[in-house]
Amino acid sequence: MKRKVELVVKSVHDIALETIEMTLMNEYVAKTAIPGQFLHLSIDGHTLRRPISIANTDDKNNEITILFKKVGDGTKQLAAHKPGMSIDALGPSGNGFSYDGNSNSVLLVGGGIGIPPLYNLGKTLRNEGINVTAVLGFQSKEYVFYESKFRELGKSYVVTNDGTYGHQGFVTSVMDQIEDFDTYYSCGPIQMLKAVTKLLHDHSGYISLEERMGCGVGACFACVIPTNNNGGYKKICKDGPVFTADEVIL
Repeated sequence: MKRKVELVVKSVHDIALETIEMTLMNEYVAKTAIPGQFLHLSIDGHTLRRPISIANTDDKNNEITILFKKVGDGTKQLAAHKPGMSIDALGPSGNGFSYDGNSNSVLLVGGGIGIPPLYNLGKTLRNEGINVTAVLGFQSKEYVFYESKFRELGKSYVVTNDGTYGHQGFVTSVMDQIEDFDTYYSCGPIQMLKAVTKLLHDHSGYISLEERMGCGVGACFACVIPTNNNGGYKKICKDGPVFTADEVIL
């Protein structure tokens, strides 16, 4: 259940080009967050909060890990936080990934900063004995992160747009190498999600949408998306960010 929380910064690290890993402390979030949910962070001097996916939780040590790219003044200011500083947040926010318990194997397909929530999901499913395969897409070698962590979960493929690391191309370029799976989960840019859902249309799947949000609680209609339900709309911040692959129109 989403509520206002205070997060205490434990550590901040650069893990790839323009990419920050931040570990935060909060007992409530660490014990209640599920894979696919996000934190809506307040940054001093900025009216709008920043939605950041949860990449990992450690309920024994009350830790939450987030990853984000430094792409503007807000995220650069966030990255400048030091251990011991506090961050005001709403969370855990949104609806996370669903798992029906019938799958023996899953495919995770992530692009760029859409990869972090898939790690949290993959770790959770692997702990339940589910076979996990991952396809991770990046711009180039300098942006690659968490490769070793995903390889600990199962077979993983790294793809870069320019071919400087792993396979060259897009995440769909290696799909013909993937062994059969029951369900897929994908998070990343809209164009990537369009390509993935089209290619995997005969599989059950879930997608998580990256979207710049306004209020983050479903009141401002800044992040609505059309659905296949008689022309209706859903709010990514409140009804998502996770949807079934055939639920929304990308």
